[in-house]
Amino acid sequence: MDFSKVTQANEDYDESEIQVLEGMEAVRKRPGMYIGSTGPRGLHHLVYEIVDNAIDEALAGYCDKIDVQILPGNIVRVNDDGRGIPVGIHHQAGIPTVTVVFTMLHAGGKFGGGGYKVSGGLHGVGASVVNALSRWLEVEVYRDGITYYQKFERGKAVTGLEKRGPARQKSGTQVTFCPDPEIFKDTTEFDYETLQTRLREQAFLNAGVHIVLRDRRGEQEPQEDDFCYTGGISSFVEYINKKKAVEVIHPDVIHFSAVAPDDSATVEVAMQYNDSYNELLLSFANDIHTTDGGTHEEGFKRALTRAMNDYGRKFNILKENDKNLNGEDFREGLTAVISVKLKEAQFEGQTKARLGNTEIGPLVSNLVYGKLSTYLEENPSTARAIFDKAMAASHAREAARKAREMVRRKSALEDASLPGKLADCQSRNPEETEIYIVEGDSAGGSAKGGRDRRYQAILPLWGKMLNVEKARLDKVYGNEKLQPIVTALGCGIGDEFDLKKLRYGKIIIMADADVDGSHIRTLLLTFFFRFMKPLVEEGHVYLAQPPLFRLTKAKKHYYAYTDVQRDRLMQQLGSGYEIQRYKGLGEMDPVQLWETTMDPARRMMYRVEVEDAAAADETFTVLMGDKVEPRREFIEQHAKFAHDLDV
Repeated sequence: MDFSKVTQANEDYDESEIQVLEGMEAVRKRPGMYIGSTGPRGLHHLVYEIVDNAIDEALAGYCDKIDVQILPGNIVRVNDDGRGIPVGIHHQAGIPTVTVVFTMLHAGGKFGGGGYKVSGGLHGVGASVVNALSRWLEVEVYRDGITYYQKFERGKAVTGLEKRGPARQKSGTQVTFCPDPEIFKDTTEFDYETLQTRLREQAFLNAGVHIVLRDRRGEQEPQEDDFCYTGGISSFVEYINKKKAVEVIHPDVIHFSAVAPDDSATVEVAMQYNDSYNELLLSFANDIHTTDGGTHEEGFKRALTRAMNDYGRKFNILKENDKNLNGEDFREGLTAVISVKLKEAQFEGQTKARLGNTEIGPLVSNLVYGKLSTYLEENPSTARAIFDKAMAASHAREAARKAREMVRRKSALEDASLPGKLADCQSRNPEETEIYIVEGDSAGGSAKGGRDRRYQAILPLWGKMLNVEKARLDKVYGNEKLQPIVTALGCGIGDEFDLKKLRYGKIIIMADADVDGSHIRTLLLTFFFRFMKPLVEEGHVYLAQPPLFRLTKAKKHYYAYTDVQRDRLMQQLGSGYEIQRYKGLGEMDPVQLWETTMDPARRMMYRVEVEDAAAADETFTVLMGDKVEPRREFIEQHAKFAHDLDV
């Protein structure tokens, strides 16, 4: 597709196009305001900001290749073949424009000049924020056959803009930076897979743009990826379904695109159905992943439901007395990517998680309804396969409704709304309460005896749990292993889920530190991710970490949570000590379980987070789905990262 109508910008990209809105603020004092955190997520965000500037050049039609290198010492170098940052004296600041871009907040070509029609990034703060949070940063600009160079340290220029002889490439910008350990205290080490995922995504979203990622930190052969997808988001959808190892219902990806009548925006949609019960809808605005959706997603969903129901009526699949199917019925098994690019993107919230442009909704809706209606009529076999799957989903939803009502009636007849095995806490304030979901009655008994009953509730589970990856909603309702969890949490599941009704602020999975315990944890996480996803997204789900060993010397107990801790304790204690390997939670008495696993002052817990929805969706499908081969490949690939195994 040709985006030139929308993205073609002013050919005369020079210092007059850069506007300064305000001076540089104290970014170093409040880095979280600009990059989200000073942990690994914020560290990697530095790379994204520099790459996003190069992507903006690509969107404007001037950049074809972006080269990203991780150098020894966790130094990052990003080189693009765009036009190069303007080097002339800035009309407002009176200093070289390159210096302005890297030292003044809100300085960039995205504030009303003709430099860019479409851009992502942090609205012009990207380069200066990266500079401010780096121990040092060097920039080389290649323009007019000359190489220009400038160096900065912790945001301040330490050299002037220097001419350094002939340009090494026709045009472009190269930024090399070293993250500041004073800011990123936890780690300054870049994770290759994290960058790999993000840069691959950018290549999918910008068809034909060539992005190379290279890791040159090791002594061995450097790791390298070369991303370039002429198929754009259609290739993205194919890639997702292939990685998830699902069977597709139709071989070709359905792809639509349109340009707004006033040339202010473009819309692209790619979609393909598979045989799973889960939907994966990824939306982007100016290459920014809108995790909370927005007007573009709403327009897509509305048009999909309308087009499918109209097709069913027109070809008599839905009879006169039949009700229309719901939107979620038509989205079961759907993988879709929606990408909009617009001149004035309006993002809601600091994290840009939701698109707010009202004009985009009708544009997406009209495109999808018109093109999808035509596609369905021209491809009747595919249309029927999709519709049959939606009908099955509708029947399952109706069965789930009946099962839900039966569960409610049963609860009313028993005159008890909470499961019988639940040992509830006294507090009713979700901000302080927590529930432990415990494997087995034995461990449940220890947990009940050791807990602080004021704010800690205990729910024991027993027997084999349903693998919800292979089940629709109707099989979940009434399931004797899952229903107690649903009832205890109080917030419902599926389309009835309401986070405001959650009874406990922390949901803690406490299982044995063995293979069976790992399986229980995985089954529960799959359930939460598929049917109560906001619990995970909002940080309510935790994994308890019981100790693996107890060492006793002179009637004093020491606990080790890993093999490394055990070895360190053994060395410290010397000889006459006793060592016990815990095989299950039930081996601990209530006092020991409280001291090691439940006492907020001493316990170790991991909060479950989902940073990448597509990657998480893929992992659950591979690990919990029907296909054996992809699961075997996953285990082989990741086995080297496993530790503290009970074998």
